[in-house]
Amino acid sequence: MGYSHCGPVNIFTAAGAGRIKNKVKELRKARGLRQEDVAALLGVSRQTVNAVESDKYGPTLALGMKLARLLETPVEELFTLEG
Repeated sequence: MGYSHCGPVNIFTAAGAGRIKNKVKELRKARGLRQEDVAALLGVSRQTVNAVESDKYGPTLALGMKLARLLETPVEELFTLEG
């Protein structure tokens, strides 16, 4: 008995998971850093930092980990799943 009618299930959308929120802007400002500073330290554009902060761009895992290290915050505290 096959299950050819069943396709792969995306557990993140199927479970109704929400958006990923972050505290990048809050923590950046608390450390006295400008978007330009963060961008230069991470080797990305200021526009990328702005897009991450405004939830218009979900960073790659590598960039998320670099942000967490730079902001001295565990990645699971910097990024949280809402909903």
